[in-house]
Amino acid sequence: AVVSTQSGHYGRVLDKFVIRSALTTMADSTEVLNNVKDYYGKVLQSTADLKTQACVTPGKALNKQVKSAMSEVHEEVTARYYGCGLIIPPGVQGARVLDLGSGSGRDCYALSRLVGKSGEVVGVDMTSEQIDVANQYIQYHTDKFGYDKPNVSFVQGYIEKLVEAGLQPNYFDIIVSNCVVNLSPDKKAVLSEGFKVLKPGGELYFSDVYSDTELSDEIRKDNVLWGECISGALHWKTLHSLAKEVGFTKPHLVSCSPIDIDREDFIKVLGGAKFCSATYRLFKLPENHQKYSGGQVIYNGEIPGHEDTFQLDHKTELPAGDPVCLSAELVTVLRNSRLAEEFEFDPTAKEVCCLKVAEGEDPFSVIQDKEQRGEKIESACCGPSKKSGCC
Repeated sequence: AVVSTQSGHYGRVLDKFVIRSALTTMADSTEVLNNVKDYYGKVLQSTADLKTQACVTPGKALNKQVKSAMSEVHEEVTARYYGCGLIIPPGVQGARVLDLGSGSGRDCYALSRLVGKSGEVVGVDMTSEQIDVANQYIQYHTDKFGYDKPNVSFVQGYIEKLVEAGLQPNYFDIIVSNCVVNLSPDKKAVLSEGFKVLKPGGELYFSDVYSDTELSDEIRKDNVLWGECISGALHWKTLHSLAKEVGFTKPHLVSCSPIDIDREDFIKVLGGAKFCSATYRLFKLPENHQKYSGGQVIYNGEIPGHEDTFQLDHKTELPAGDPVCLSAELVTVLRNSRLAEEFEFDPTAKEVCCLKVAEGEDPFSVIQDKEQRGEKIESACCGPSKKSGCC
C-alpha cells in the first residue's frame, strides 16, 4: 500500500531512492514505503531540491478566491510543497474535505480558508516529517484566518486504509487528490476506501495520469518511469470499470491535457503508448437513490468564485439563470448530490431535447477533437518532459 507524501507529487527515482513497480511483493512494497519516507522526509527540504517536474496539475487559471487563499499559506509550508496547482471543485464553502497525500499541508490550508470556519479539512499522509511540518502551522493559520478554533487536522496513514487510519465512514463531502492514485499498487482499494468515507451525495474530485492502452509488464517494472508517474498510470477504461465496481457514478471528465514525453530512453520503453493528465469527478449517490428523468436545469449562480457559470464536466456548463436541458443521468446525479440546492429542476422538458452522456468518454479523443478544431489545450505541466515546468 502506498500513500502520497504530498499533493501533486508522489515519488520519483532520484539517486538511491528508487521507486519500484506497483507489481511488487509485500517486501518490495515495504522497501518502497521506506524509500519514499526517507526521500520526502529527509532529502527534500525545498522545491529547489527537486530534479524533475513530474505529475502536477494542468496549468488552468485559478479564480480570485483560490489565489487569495493560496497567498495566505505560510511560506515554510509552501516551500515544502513539491508541486504546483490546486485541485478543487466548485462549492466547498462549509464542506468537509479530505486531501489524499497532503504533505506539508499547503492545499489543506488553502482549503481551510475556502471552506470557512464552519467547514473542515483533513489531510492524510504517511510521512512523519511532512506531517510534522503541517502540524506546526495549524495555529498560525487559525489566527491568520480569524477562526476561533482550527478547522484543519492531519492524519498519518495510507490512502488504501483510510478507515484504519481513523477516518469516519460517511463523513466527508469531498475528497481531493492530485496525481496520487496512479502510484498506488491497489487502486481499487483507494477508490473503495474513498467511497466508504464519503457522505452519500459526496464526490471524489481528482487529477491523475492515464494511458491510452494497457501497459506492458516491461513498462510497469521500469523504475524511472514509475517514479515519474508514468508506469503506474491506469488505462482510462480501467478507471470506469473500477468506479462501477466500487459503487461510484460513471467518472465525469472535467479536463484533460496531453503529456509530452521527449526523452528518447523513455520513448524506447513506452513504444507507442500515450499518456494524458485528466481531472475526473466521481459521485457517491445515496443507496436506493431516486432516479429522475431528463429536463431543464437552472444554476442559481450562488457558488463563490463561480457566480457566472457552473462546470459539471468538460462539455456541460450551466450559465447562471439560464435553463439548460440535461439528460436523465446528469439530472439524477445533480439532484442526489451535495450540490442539489444550487439548482432548480424542471422535469417537464422532453428528454429527447436533453444532452446525452457518452458512455466511457475517451480523454484522448477529447484532446484530439480539440486539436482538430484548433482550440487551445492547457499544458498538462505533468510528466517527464524536458519542457515541463511548474504551472
